[in-house]
Amino acid sequence: MMREQIGETAGRIWTELGSREEIGLTQLPRILKAKSDVTYQALGWLAREDKIAYRTKAGKVFISLSEREREHFKNNY
Repeated sequence: MMREQIGETAGRIWTELGSREEIGLTQLPRILKAKSDVTYQALGWLAREDKIAYRTKAGKVFISLSEREREHFKNNY
């Protein structure tokens, strides 16, 4: 059950990131209305698959789709 929840949340993150330039790490659970632990596990899943990129600015972490994934999103959605 937990694995399915993480996978579903990963899909929601991917879709949300496709429609935005980037999202602050701490904002993501609130935007998705998801539990923080599930959200962060889903980010790990996406990171392991090289689907997201991380950037730090002024001590804050931001997440975006990787270049390859952004192109895939633009071409298919």
